[in-house]
Amino acid sequence: METQSLLACLDADFRRLRELADGDLTAKVPTCPEWTQGDLVDHVAHVYLHKAESMRLGARPRSWPPEPSGEPEAVFLARTYAEMLAQFEQRSPADHAVTWFTPDQTVGFWIRRMAQETVIHRIDAELAAGVESQPVPADLAVDGIDEVLHSFLAFSSTEWAEDYADSQADLDGSVVGLDTGTAAWLVTLGPGAIVVTEAASGDGLAPAAAVVRADPEAMLRWLWRRADDWVVDIDGDRDVVGRLRRLLRVATQ
Repeated sequence: METQSLLACLDADFRRLRELADGDLTAKVPTCPEWTQGDLVDHVAHVYLHKAESMRLGARPRSWPPEPSGEPEAVFLARTYAEMLAQFEQRSPADHAVTWFTPDQTVGFWIRRMAQETVIHRIDAELAAGVESQPVPADLAVDGIDEVLHSFLAFSSTEWAEDYADSQADLDGSVVGLDTGTAAWLVTLGPGAIVVTEAASGDGLAPAAAVVRADPEAMLRWLWRRADDWVVDIDGDRDVVGRLRRLLRVATQ
């Protein structure tokens, strides 16, 4: 997905989140049960500030989190977003930036990550507020699916294998296909590693023991556990899909 498109989506989702930050901050977030709406807004603001500081310093901040500023949550969110955006504007997407994803140490990684972070937490905020959820653009959703499969599931299950020990115990190399109609992936569940490969929609998913089908937005919400199985169609071995869901719970926590 092009950088300018990611930045446009990031801005739209930030504005929606900022709007909801003026509402009831004591409302519980059903998809993050330990959080209130205020906690959610504060979390996103701290994420923005951390990325701004990381780019400004050229390294991870040594002391984190900073002392509370005392600002209202909505004001804090707007300020930290502006600081992060200023850092993006001073740099090219190809410029170096420290990230947790070893294969990609660029500013572009954070632009993509923040766009995806914000859309998921915008959805959380809408659920907490009890308002209709705005649609997710199809290109952003497809990009988000690819990110969560490659950067979170496949990478983190190898990089931090100890976190996945219990969830990987019964993996036998079974394959799950994910099909949005316009893009598709095969996810091989071990043993030893989780491997994600792009595939052709339809016949390209033939090796899979099970195939999950949904439009891009529904698939993104399902992978991030912001929607249950009713938003997708599952063909084949549901136990294998259940293993994938257990792994995703670790990857996206």
